[in-house]
Amino acid sequence: MPDGMILRLIVNELSRRGCIGGSRMHEPYTLNSMAALSGASAAADAEAAVLSAMAQAARDDGFITDSVVDSVDSRQYTYSDEPSASFILDGYPRTAAQAATVDKIIPINLVVNIVTPMEIILERISNRWIHAASGRVYNTTFNAPRVAGKDDVTGEALTRREDDDPQVWKARLDGFHKACQPLLEHYDRMGVLVTVQGDSSDEITPKLLGEFERRFC
Repeated sequence: MPDGMILRLIVNELSRRGCIGGSRMHEPYTLNSMAALSGASAAADAEAAVLSAMAQAARDDGFITDSVVDSVDSRQYTYSDEPSASFILDGYPRTAAQAATVDKIIPINLVVNIVTPMEIILERISNRWIHAASGRVYNTTFNAPRVAGKDDVTGEALTRREDDDPQVWKARLDGFHKACQPLLEHYDRMGVLVTVQGDSSDEITPKLLGEFERRFC
């Protein structure tokens, strides 16, 4: 997804929830609206229509430009300090450039970097099974199905995700760490970065709650 598209969605949501003010709202992207914009009527053409219309919208919308960082002016946004205006961004920003753009919209007061050893992550991926129809996820090490290889609810066979391959994930994790290092350095310079290490949620959760209490309570 283009940075501008994701940023547009974030600004809309933060505006709608009262976290920021003073911004120009944007119509959200939908399959129907994008297909209508392109004039596509056949279902088979819907995906191509979405991509084409999104590209056209990006060109036509003054907020979404090729240089997203340069197009955002921090003076057009105000933000609330009320607890009710709190929010969490999960998985975005992923680069230092994206973070710099978010900084222009609203200040981020805590960034959590969760670190789990790669061997633990790969082990969990290797032992993960899913019920494709419902999306239910099992893991033979800590959340095993009641009957091996069967979904607890339907009794149907469980499957593996095609990309749940240790070598594929090792390459992904290596790339993720390299790409995120400048991002972590960006937030470390701002004094808002907290790194939490642990092998499981039982270890990580108390550390996170302790950090929240220390900073915000």
